[in-house]
Amino acid sequence: MAHWKKLETVRPEDPSTWRDCSFLTLDIDWAEDRVLEATMDLIDGYGVSATWFVTHDTPLLARLRESGRYELGIHPNFNPLLFHGDAKFGATPEEIVARLLAVVPEAKSVRSHSMAQSSWLLNLFARMGLTHDANTFVPHQSGVELKPWLAWNGLVQVPYFWEDDLHAFARPDWRPDAIAAHPGLKVFDFHPIHLFVNTPTPEFYEALRPQIGDPQALEQRRHVGPGPRTFLDDLMKLEGRRP
Repeated sequence: MAHWKKLETVRPEDPSTWRDCSFLTLDIDWAEDRVLEATMDLIDGYGVSATWFVTHDTPLLARLRESGRYELGIHPNFNPLLFHGDAKFGATPEEIVARLLAVVPEAKSVRSHSMAQSSWLLNLFARMGLTHDANTFVPHQSGVELKPWLAWNGLVQVPYFWEDDLHAFARPDWRPDAIAAHPGLKVFDFHPIHLFVNTPTPEFYEALRPQIGDPQALEQRRHVGPGPRTFLDDLMKLEGRRP
C-alpha cells in the first residue's frame, strides 16, 4: 500500500519522505462551494492525506483544517497581471501572494495557476516564507523517474507527473495501473470541477463553461464513463483505499 503524504513533508535529503510515496494534490481553482464540498466528501472517503492549493477564501477551509490529514497551500494566479496588466488578484506578484497568505497564513506549499514560474518568482516564494514549490510538470509519458531537489534559495522543488486536464488533452485511456506503477516520486494533480463533472475531454469541459457557476446544472451533465473521477477511484482501489 502506498503512503499518501502532504507535500510539505518532503525533504530531498531523506528519501523516506518521498520514495515509494504518493501525493494527492488539488488545485481548487475558484470552485463553487457545492463543487468543492463534493470533492471534500470524496477525498474524506478515501482517508488519505492531501495538499489543497487554495485560490480564494471560503468557509469550507475550516473543514479542511479540522481534518488533520490535509495541508493547505496557495495557488496564485499571475496570468491577468502578466497578460493584460489586470490587477484583479493584485497589482504586483508580491501583492498576489500576500493576499493568498492572508487567507492561508499557514501555507508552506505553492503551485501557481498555469504553472507560472521564474527564478524571480521562486525567490519571491522563498522570501515570503513558502518552503515547497510544485510548479514543475514532467509527464509520466516521459519515462523520467522523478525526485525532489533543493533550489539555490532553499526552496524544495517537488515535480509532478500527472494532471487531470492535461491527461484529457493527451486523449489516453483513464486506467491508472501503469501510471501508479511509475517509479520515483508520484505526485497527482486534480481539480474539483473535473472530478465533479468527470471531464473526459477538453471539448466536454468547454461545452460546460457557460454553466460552471451552476452546480445543479452541472450535476445533470456529468459524464458517465471513464474520466478523472473514475481514474481517482480506481487509483485508490489499487492502493487499497477502496473496497
